[in-house]
Amino acid sequence: MKNKTVLISGALTGIERAAAVNFAQQGDQVVLSGRRDKEGEKLVEELRALGAEAEFVRTDVRAEEDFRNLVDQTVKHFGRSDIAVNNAGTEGRRGLVSQQGDLLLSR
Repeated sequence: MKNKTVLISGALTGIERAAAVNFAQQGDQVVLSGRRDKEGEKLVEELRALGAEAEFVRTDVRAEEDFRNLVDQTVKHFGRSDIAVNNAGTEGRRGLVSQQGDLLLSR
């Protein structure tokens, strides 16, 4: 799939960042989201230097309104979204994975 519009939530670090770079290298249009403006704009510059069209939309995926805005801005700028990489995470209480059920119940 080439020349697609790709929306990536949580795109500023880790696997999502690597995916953004990979899509950009393939010539896709990339819309990045995350909570840190400075890092988002820096990544946009990096992707544009690769020759890709890229935009950043500050988004906190815990807020439905933010996520709706992300989709709306993607469609407004590129006319569509062909691929969505929805892998943003939020931080919960710290602890072992095996104890997460207990941590959730104690809230």
